[in-house]
Amino acid sequence: MSPDQPTPRSPQPPSRSRAASSPAIPASTHGAASRGAHRPEGRGSAPASPAPHPGADHPGADRPRASRRPGRGPGAGGRPSPPPARSAPHRRGGCAKRGGPGGPPGPAPRPGAARTRAAMLPNTGKLAGCTLFITGASRGIGKAIALKAAKDGANIVIAAKTAEPHPTLPGTIYTAAAEIEAAGGKALPCVVNVREEQQIINAVEKAVKTFGGIDILVNNASAISLTGTLETETKKVNLMMDVNVRGTYLTSKTCLPHLRKSRNPHILNLSPPMNLNPMWFKNHCAYTISKYGMSMCVLGMAEEFRGEVAVNALWPKTAIHTAAMDMLGGSGIEKQCRKTDILADAAYCILTKPKSFTGNFIIDEVLLREEGVKDFDVYAIAPGHPLMPDFFLDVATDMTAMKQERYGASQALKEERKFSGSQHEGPDGATVNTEPAPAKPLSPVAETFRVIEGAMSEEYVRSTQGVFQFELSGDDGGTWYIDLKTKGGSAGFGKPPVTADVVMSMSSADFVKMFTGKLKPTLAFMSGKLRIKGNMALAIKLEKMLTQLNSKL
Repeated sequence: MSPDQPTPRSPQPPSRSRAASSPAIPASTHGAASRGAHRPEGRGSAPASPAPHPGADHPGADRPRASRRPGRGPGAGGRPSPPPARSAPHRRGGCAKRGGPGGPPGPAPRPGAARTRAAMLPNTGKLAGCTLFITGASRGIGKAIALKAAKDGANIVIAAKTAEPHPTLPGTIYTAAAEIEAAGGKALPCVVNVREEQQIINAVEKAVKTFGGIDILVNNASAISLTGTLETETKKVNLMMDVNVRGTYLTSKTCLPHLRKSRNPHILNLSPPMNLNPMWFKNHCAYTISKYGMSMCVLGMAEEFRGEVAVNALWPKTAIHTAAMDMLGGSGIEKQCRKTDILADAAYCILTKPKSFTGNFIIDEVLLREEGVKDFDVYAIAPGHPLMPDFFLDVATDMTAMKQERYGASQALKEERKFSGSQHEGPDGATVNTEPAPAKPLSPVAETFRVIEGAMSEEYVRSTQGVFQFELSGDDGGTWYIDLKTKGGSAGFGKPPVTADVVMSMSSADFVKMFTGKLKPTLAFMSGKLRIKGNMALAIKLEKMLTQLNSKL
């Protein structure tokens, strides 16, 4: 048996390493994330050139292959009482084997489990008896990773803030613990704000006392504010730096002495490849710095603890449906997202590899394709619907926009309305204009605003409650507005009648594309075609309004 494999503390069954075929996307230096990114140049190494990756956005296209260094293989609603944490033996040498001599019996397979997850990555039992310390595990991605490991019979330390039900967010550390126990694992809920070092220390000590040690750390807790430099309040900057960078660093530092005692220890950060394309900095500089800080922890610690602890990063190719995504994108955004299951499966694959698999920046879909997963619709909220690409990955946005057009894009504005008079069909089948003379055609921008104003209703005003100002460049540019706050609403040329909540800057051509369903506002923002100042959450509501407008145009 390879000494790097997750091994039982009782009699050890043979296992095989798959490190030789393991995919990874190392850190890129500029825009390489979606092309099977390359590592930064190291001492004595020649600069690596990223391979071109045309058309990676559509099914069947060449997909990025992983790269690695050659020669280096291996509920809410009430607070239930916390479930009792059961001790498990933990010795230097790996995870305890459930069901072996001296260990508790392993969990029986749940009826139907194989059928419901047949198209996803199956559990192998390799995490049985392992102890995972997961930050932010009360909901979302962190909880999904915990539940996946729990099916093997792992011990899960839920290190999160929510002890009492939150008014808008689902779940607490105790409801998550109950789900983990029901899935076959052991749970230890701990109230932890990663901004508080002593709370981290206390939780780690409690985990070691309860389970005998720590085998895996997942740094999942994260804070986000998608605002520009001048719009980002200092307290928001402090929050993102404290949670994303400092919290990841301190939790890793506190867990490392215990991780080094495990046979196959892992640290996994939920952070992106470091794509230095300026477009990922200009619209949300503070957030990007904070997420790349997590990624820099991977770069540094992977090298510092090489041979002792595996340190890797995982990032989704597409948006993932979580409570945070609902808050950012509003109702309906979930159709463009995948389930948290895809990250749980990818994390499971990484955490069951040998500790020599380290220093990698991994994209979920790339890894799972290498592992044999072919049907990715099982991970989609709305199978077949176009998916929103995640941040920090350079993708072919034009191809994505083309796909969006097939799904409910309005036909009303795809051609200019050149005549104001009515029309009917003549005897020979030809279309005849009944008015004596056509009116002068409006410009595409002016026509767009005319149609928008005509389609407004009190429903849109009540549900949006925002005023949008558009600074357009190019043909028919200038200042335009949409007022969805004043009774009745209005839209047109010039400044809005009341102060704008959001100011959007873009070209006239992209504006028309956005309001005809050919370009999603989110994609325009992520690709740098749209700049936003003001209330970001309100700006994202515009996408929902556009969908509703297009359905009625």
